[in-house]
Amino acid sequence: MRSWATGVAVVTSRAAGHPVGCTVNAFTSVSLHPPLLLVSLARTSRTLAAITAEGGFAVNLLGRRQRALADRFATGAVEDRFAGVAHRALDGMPLLDGAMAAAVCAVTQLIAVADHVLVLGSPYWCEATDDADPAVFLGGRYRTVSPA
Repeated sequence: MRSWATGVAVVTSRAAGHPVGCTVNAFTSVSLHPPLLLVSLARTSRTLAAITAEGGFAVNLLGRRQRALADRFATGAVEDRFAGVAHRALDGMPLLDGAMAAAVCAVTQLIAVADHVLVLGSPYWCEATDDADPAVFLGGRYRTVSPA
């Protein structure tokens, strides 16, 4: 899968009133009618546990200039990931300031597959900026998209 380019997102929720989140690149739109989003999370993920308990999550699509933010939410102590990170909440779901786009979703279905869980969510709030310069991950590193 290293040769498949993906976007980069931070999936967020809350646990015991505190924001939690992790970086993902296994994220996609499943359906337009009705709108459904899918994210794949490891069964051991604390973010998955929070999403399951809360019944909701947010997806924050990152831009090219947010690579450090993607790295922060991919590593380190889960409890420290939001320290000093500008964000706001909608219905308790953390939205990262400066994200290229974001959606807040209600969980509609959880599907266990091997060592992961596919989380299907129905977005009920979305926002996008005019930034068309996404964070892209390919071959184990970030890449830049150039117009054709």
